[in-house]
Amino acid sequence: MFRIIPAIDLKNRKCVSLVQGIPGTERVSLDDPLGVAARWVNEGAGILHLIDLDGAIEGKRLNSAIIRSIIENFNVETQVGGGIRSKEDAAALLNLGVERVILGTAAVNNPSLVNELSNEFGSERIMVALDSKNGMVTTHGWTKHSMFSTVELGKKFQESGAGSILFTDINTEGLLKGVNPKPTKELAHALDIPVIASGGITTLSDIELIKKTGASGIVVGAALYVGNFTLQEALKLEDVKGGM
Repeated sequence: MFRIIPAIDLKNRKCVSLVQGIPGTERVSLDDPLGVAARWVNEGAGILHLIDLDGAIEGKRLNSAIIRSIIENFNVETQVGGGIRSKEDAAALLNLGVERVILGTAAVNNPSLVNELSNEFGSERIMVALDSKNGMVTTHGWTKHSMFSTVELGKKFQESGAGSILFTDINTEGLLKGVNPKPTKELAHALDIPVIASGGITTLSDIELIKKTGASGIVVGAALYVGNFTLQEALKLEDVKGGM
């Protein structure tokens, strides 16, 4: 199973593409996130990756209404992250109809939260984001560095009940300079749960490289928005047998 997942990163109620996640580096800024969602769904996306950057970086929920509208208006699977800091935040999204919530900083700071949510909603609906720079996990929108390696935390959250891991290679994220498949392969081979990769996809060949790592999917952002390839071209590399 290997899924192609278009990203819709939301900042100040717009769909953006940042370089290295740094505010003010918008490569793309689109005023109609619902229109963007409609485009990807109409072009064949089976799942959307929705991230509230205001929530992740500043803890402000400016994009909740947009996320709600996408969930309510489109017949598409969704995974949502960005600023989910509590069980109440996660539960509200899951009860709204999100297939998976993505826990980042909250999971690292409070690992028991993963277990609580997994027990209540099912592990398949709980994804933990491991954003890694030089092999070490970062938190708080990539602004703080932890003392944990990606594989170390991946194993920990697998044991805690996470149903999948979202792995972002910050070293390549948003640069449009290609991927480094090695850390994704290392993590995917160390875990029994699905690993979804993110960061650096620039060409269709990059997608093929990640597919060979054993990852269960890839989040694609900037490369789609600047037109390096089309979603239809990327979807030809998808393999959805067995689902996620």
